[in-house]
Amino acid sequence: MFPPPPTNPLERLQVTDGLLMNADRWRRAHEYHRQRQNIHYQSLNQPGIVCGLGVRLIAAPAEVAPQFRDGRWVQIQPGIAIDLAGNPIVVSEPIEFRVSGETLTENPQMVYLAISYVDPEKLRRKESREFEKETFRLDEKTTPPSEMEVELCRIFLQSESEELENPKDVFFPTVNSLDLRYRAIARSRPQAVVRVAQVTQQQPADGRSFSNLSYLLNSVPALYPSLQGADQIGQVPFLGAEKSLPLAALGYDLLYFTGRQALYLNDREFEALKNYLETGGVLLVDAATDAIELIESIMAIAQQLGTPLEDIKRLSRNHPLRTQPFLFAALPSLNQQPIQLGYGGGIILVVGNLSAAWGLDDKLLLPRETIRTAQELGINLLHFAWRKRQLTQLLRADNPVSTVAKPSVKQAIFDKLQF
Repeated sequence: MFPPPPTNPLERLQVTDGLLMNADRWRRAHEYHRQRQNIHYQSLNQPGIVCGLGVRLIAAPAEVAPQFRDGRWVQIQPGIAIDLAGNPIVVSEPIEFRVSGETLTENPQMVYLAISYVDPEKLRRKESREFEKETFRLDEKTTPPSEMEVELCRIFLQSESEELENPKDVFFPTVNSLDLRYRAIARSRPQAVVRVAQVTQQQPADGRSFSNLSYLLNSVPALYPSLQGADQIGQVPFLGAEKSLPLAALGYDLLYFTGRQALYLNDREFEALKNYLETGGVLLVDAATDAIELIESIMAIAQQLGTPLEDIKRLSRNHPLRTQPFLFAALPSLNQQPIQLGYGGGIILVVGNLSAAWGLDDKLLLPRETIRTAQELGINLLHFAWRKRQLTQLLRADNPVSTVAKPSVKQAIFDKLQF
């Protein structure tokens, strides 16, 4: 996701009688107002296309050399975009551009057309002008656009000799056809971006659960625009990426774990999870009703951490898991079985395979109401994870203090959660 503006102090020109105004002071005085405008935009909005900037195929211009007269020419239509810093990118006239494919290292390979703002102060001028138009740069790349670039189009390019074509179906472009599906639109910045990773330890990643988690994150902007999921779902073991980084350093608000087998942690893995929870992270375990081994192991881990799980029925009726942003009196039912939810010390145990209703089932039989209700409860879980980690990080600053209690005696699985 797009980062907030940097916390650099603003310097303002102090004007007094008799102040000598030179070019440097004039420039810095105007730069101050430009920086304030950029901070305002970047704080409240996200970069992207405002209007126009369509991409269409055209015939090769007559004035180009014969060797470049092929079917690889496009025309960028007039329009406006705004970059990450809030700089306007204004294209006032159509631009003819040839997709060369010369930078390809593989065949086929994705090619991106990206536009970026160019500061007139950084141009190499041949002559001094009283007024200089703000301009832009149009690039063909084989890597995704950077934060300061705005994507106009992408093409899965087969080879240098192939001609480009318009897609037969704009929602499913094929090789060598223009793909406009991933153009970012300038819009309001969400209040929060939640970062999620799936835990893959001890058993291979479940493709279906990963897909359903993606469905949940994709539903967030439409159902609750103040929250947004990160672009990618991470996959990590409890030890961290390649056993080199602790979980707390990976920056994930929520770790998602599912399956049927019991979750056993060695001493190092337990400490990694403990430290992650201490920094405000949340472990979400999604278990089927009959996945007793997994449920018991999660209960045991919570006991060992000294924070046994409590059924949501025994928590405050105004607990954020129940009320923010969507209000739940009773939890939803899935396949005629009510969802059970327990919480303690940063661990959320959901019993009833809630994730199965976040996306499309194999037979496409789930009612819309069931999917929507399950997604709303899922958004409550995401919102809780983001908010918990945010508040914890604000309290911790640079001197974290351990607050996890001593491990206590293990309780029976039915003592706290009522199945």
